[in-house]
Amino acid sequence: MLHLESTDIRRCLLCGKFGLEKEGLRVLADGTMSHTPHPFGTSSHITRDFSENQTEINTSAEPSAEGAVLALAAYSRQMQRALREFPQREYIWPFSNPPFLRGEDDIPIAQFTGDLRSKTDYREYLSGRYGRYKMTFSGIHVNYSFSDELLKHEFCQRGSGRSRSFRDSFYLELAEKAAAYGWLLVILTAASPVLDASYFERDRTGGSGAPEGRDVFSGMASVRCSELGYWNAFTPVFDYTNVQRYVDGIQRYVDDGILYSASELYYPVRLKPKGENSLEALRDGGIDHIELRMFDLNPLEEAGLDIRDVRFAQLFLVWLASMPRRVMTPLDQITAVQNFKNAAHYDLDTVRIEMRGLSGKESSLPAAEAALHVMRQIMDFYRPLAEELPGDVWSVLEFENRKLTCPETRYAHRVRDRFSGTFLQKGMEHACRIQDKICG
Repeated sequence: MLHLESTDIRRCLLCGKFGLEKEGLRVLADGTMSHTPHPFGTSSHITRDFSENQTEINTSAEPSAEGAVLALAAYSRQMQRALREFPQREYIWPFSNPPFLRGEDDIPIAQFTGDLRSKTDYREYLSGRYGRYKMTFSGIHVNYSFSDELLKHEFCQRGSGRSRSFRDSFYLELAEKAAAYGWLLVILTAASPVLDASYFERDRTGGSGAPEGRDVFSGMASVRCSELGYWNAFTPVFDYTNVQRYVDGIQRYVDDGILYSASELYYPVRLKPKGENSLEALRDGGIDHIELRMFDLNPLEEAGLDIRDVRFAQLFLVWLASMPRRVMTPLDQITAVQNFKNAAHYDLDTVRIEMRGLSGKESSLPAAEAALHVMRQIMDFYRPLAEELPGDVWSVLEFENRKLTCPETRYAHRVRDRFSGTFLQKGMEHACRIQDKICG
């Protein structure tokens, strides 16, 4: 836990770097999937995810949330301007849930050639194991690293050990806590309550028929984070003792054939090395940053997310880093995964969060009540620090707290109110407006 009594630590408490990854599907004017090749070459900042038409923006690490969101917006504008000039104009679908799907063959696997052919092979494996429909969900990942200065001061406070080992253990503890409490971020950023019926009624959408455009409400606020979404067939259990044991635990899943590779581990919280993301790099070079993978695309924002949610992610991680460590047992970790899935429900009064291992005693609360309970702890933590921190910290906390005290302000509620009825039609009208606004 951070030594907040240190003036040096408090001074750089909110210094860090942000990196954002945003996925999105390219679609045609009628809300169907694009089948044109990836049009952005070999750019390191605009790549492909599972599908040939699923773009992924990767920003560089920026020293502020504002800088990361501005970079994300700039790449989004670059994509929109290029798509507008296509012979058959294309758009970026602004939702985490997919548009109209005619069938498995309507979801084109990303095509890589030459030395990169293994990437296509891997996607073909995923297609066979999970089906292509689940691969159409899109989201945003928030990457964050604490400043070297803060970690240096904290290392000095602890007074012993090696700096590399300290950094690794710092992030391992942080990931363990984020796994326990990260369900709160699902509640605060869920924004995908409505689906096109073609996602479920697959036997009625084959061939080349025109989109029917009928809606389905699944009872979820975030389908991709719910039990209907993209999870492994097993619940992973991690060893957070040290980076070697953490990596070895994941490698065993691969060696035993449970995972094709480490990248198949679909978990809301990841630890990542600097540079190429691999278990070898994590073991050899150590942990560089933490990745939070549970953010839905927010169609209410042009860039796909509200900057206040990115700022809150930082405040959330700082709060976690300042808490005492409480080791999660395998049962605690299994419970934590179910908490993520429960937090993705639309009606938070009908599902519960198991607070096993979180509050020092076992308890179970309705998700709405549990979220308010944790948010009060976070606000109580920042209240005595308010005078030393930037002026927007409290406004960010109040913004997030309002989603819990006034549920109608949650993104999922607002999206359902605005886009239900004719989700596909209203969604495409919205996609057109975004592109027209960007391109002028």
